[in-house]
Amino acid sequence: MSDARVAADAAGEGNAVVSTVMRTRHSTRRALLACVACLLVAGAAPAASDAEWLDTEGQIQYAFYTEDVRALANLAARLDSKSATEPLQGYYAALAYYRLARTVEARDKPRASAVAERCVANLDAVLQARADWADALALQGACLGSVAELKPLRAPFAGPHSRSQLARALELEPHNPRALLLDGSLHYERPQGAGQAGKARACGELQAAVAAFEAARVAEEHVPEWGAAEGYAYRARCDLDRGDVGGARDALERALLMAPDFQLARRLIAHITAS
Repeated sequence: MSDARVAADAAGEGNAVVSTVMRTRHSTRRALLACVACLLVAGAAPAASDAEWLDTEGQIQYAFYTEDVRALANLAARLDSKSATEPLQGYYAALAYYRLARTVEARDKPRASAVAERCVANLDAVLQARADWADALALQGACLGSVAELKPLRAPFAGPHSRSQLARALELEPHNPRALLLDGSLHYERPQGAGQAGKARACGELQAAVAAFEAARVAEEHVPEWGAAEGYAYRARCDLDRGDVGGARDALERALLMAPDFQLARRLIAHITAS
């Protein structure tokens, strides 16, 4: 083979690689930050910055939106460390476990209950360091809600503890969008009232969460910041419950603007289109 042909083939392969890299969702910066996070778990690097934790949050959210069980499990295992010194590390380990539990609970309840327990355990350690952190309290309340649902023998303890953690989070920060979202979604999925009345109350909470996310968007970037797309997806479900197809479509379009790979939102849009 001539040198010119070899060079041309190499150039073609190079262009294909560049094209693949440009198409992938994770940039080189994301990959580098993921390496930093790995070093953090190993204790070989200084405390991560907010920007690095937001990148970790983005990886968890993307895996959740795409329903990538393996990626969620790997992220949770990477972040879960008994020697962690940063509350944010424990918080994001718990978030990854929570997302994993919600993703697999319909088809693998034993696994979902086990990872929900890991969510609770990670947040126990976080709350020892930051007892009044509303985001951690709310997330633990949500994970305890999953434990109560998936492990009936644990329900007498986990159920009341779930409600008390969420109530405490909202007492501390009544307009915290994630606390409102987690409380509203728990009530929507497992309504305490009868039938539509229970869901209607939950939908009121979820609408308050969407409003809180909208208000937070004008503020400075902070950690954590996940949840807005999920809020709109829940609002769409509430709209569909009321027969408001136009409102549901609008809410889902907003969710997909924020998270184009959100599979649940895509399924709901497809359902509306097919109706």
